[in-house]
Amino acid sequence: MKGQKVGYVRVSSVEQNTGRQLEGIEIDRMFIDKASGKNTDRPKFQEMLNYVREGDMVVVHSMDRFARSLKDLVEEVDKLVKRGIAIQFIKEKITFTAQATPMDNLMLQLMGAFAQFEREIILERQKEGIKLAAAQGKYKGRVHKLKPDQADALRQAWAEGKYSSKAALGKAFGISRQAVYRYLKME
Repeated sequence: MKGQKVGYVRVSSVEQNTGRQLEGIEIDRMFIDKASGKNTDRPKFQEMLNYVREGDMVVVHSMDRFARSLKDLVEEVDKLVKRGIAIQFIKEKITFTAQATPMDNLMLQLMGAFAQFEREIILERQKEGIKLAAAQGKYKGRVHKLKPDQADALRQAWAEGKYSSKAALGKAFGISRQAVYRYLKME
């Protein structure tokens, strides 16, 4: 390999530990996203795609850390390989290069489909668990940071144009910009 080994790590939330994913693997440059993997529109993912060059190798713990859907997985791996960039998935013990064989492409499709299936099963079980807990009165849903009168005040402040951005509004009310969007939709 003549290029760099570039690591990509993704965890779903800020609190999660990124250390275990590429632990013990020598990496020249690391890109870490702390965001949901529902699509490929992740800041560090996009930065990594722009950074890598022909001859580099992207190293990822597993396919589900790289992409959530089979379509995104196949598309992004194909784009990298066509640019002369290899991609290695540690958990699956598979590497894709520009010299991919039909068997490599089949393996990508199969393993990606299994990863997507596994994710969907996990989500299904989670929904079933929430439904059961709710029926038993143990699950009340998302805990709202703002009380109803505070949420009304937030919506009113936005409607009156008291804040120049949703980020500033969120800061004033002690919540994230994403939470501001949720409260504004609740009207």
